[in-house]
Amino acid sequence: MKRYCQILTLVDDPEMIAKYVEAHAHVWPEIKDGQREVGILDMQIFIKGTTLFMICDTVDGFDWERDMARLATLPRQAEWEAYVAQFQGCKADARSDEKWQLMDKIFGLND
Repeated sequence: MKRYCQILTLVDDPEMIAKYVEAHAHVWPEIKDGQREVGILDMQIFIKGTTLFMICDTVDGFDWERDMARLATLPRQAEWEAYVAQFQGCKADARSDEKWQLMDKIFGLND
């Protein structure tokens, strides 16, 4: 299994943040299906203020650039990205990798 961690900053507006949280309580089935199809095993998003932190666990053969590009072509993915872009303060056609910033691991208790 591979693990990727990312951050993203939301629009600094409590009402918009609440709508973003609500949207993620009802993620469209096609979005989850697409994530699983490209090899994402689990994805979790945490929030603190305007900062989001995502943990993405994938299959061993997952290639971030290749598989995220494939994900973007699957049903309703572009529509979802355009919808959530309004909360993320970016262009509606921004790719996921233009919004979410990959982080580097610097410590692991069990490493």
